[in-house]
Amino acid sequence: MRRILIFIAAAVFSFPVLAMHCPKDMARIDAMLQNNPPNDIEVRERVAKLRAKGEDLHNAGEHEGAVEVLGEALGLLESAS
Repeated sequence: MRRILIFIAAAVFSFPVLAMHCPKDMARIDAMLQNNPPNDIEVRERVAKLRAKGEDLHNAGEHEGAVEVLGEALGLLESAS
C-alpha cells in the first residue's frame, strides 16, 4: 500500500515538471532551426511538423506525449548537425 501511495505521489508531482519542459524544448528547437538549420529540407519539414504537433499536445494538456514528440524533433536536429 505504501509503495502505491509513493507511486501516485511521484506521478502527481511529475506532471507539472513535464508541462514546464515543453516550452523549453520548443524554444530550443526554434533556436536550432534559426541559428543552424539542417541542410536537408526533408529533415527541416519533419522537425517543423513534430514541433507543431508537440505544441498542440502541450496546449491540449498531454505533456507526456508532447515531451516525446519534441524529443524526437530534437534528436533529428542533433543528428543532422
